Amino acid sequence: VQLQASGGGFVQAGDSLRLSCTTSERTFAHYNVGWFRQAPGKEREFVAAIRRRGLTHTADSVAGRFTISSDNAWNTVYLQMNSLFPEDTGVYTCATSTFWSTQSTRYAYWGQGTQVTVSS
Repeated sequence: VQLQASGGGFVQAGDSLRLSCTTSERTFAHYNVGWFRQAPGKEREFVAAIRRRGLTHTADSVAGRFTISSDNAWNTVYLQMNSLFPEDTGVYTCATSTFWSTQSTRYAYWGQGTQVTVSS
């Protein structure tokens, strides 16, 4: 399974971005999909996750600003990021897991990340 994250960029504080995660397979099938981010010098951090039937979980640090969703075909997962702060800067990566988890170690397949830089 290959995953591809896209949609990152350089934005100003308060701006919005929408990230996309696609799979090389026809759909994500039975996998749950998560978004993680890693800022320079910091550990990888859980951001949000979604499962096929629409259940979602969002980290407290981004709740109310970030929303995870998927298309009806279950082959693209989005991360809508609003009201971005400079501390949201980092490499955002999507991953899949058979577990419903916030722990990166539970995710088996990872895509290449997309850089998000938020300037103050």
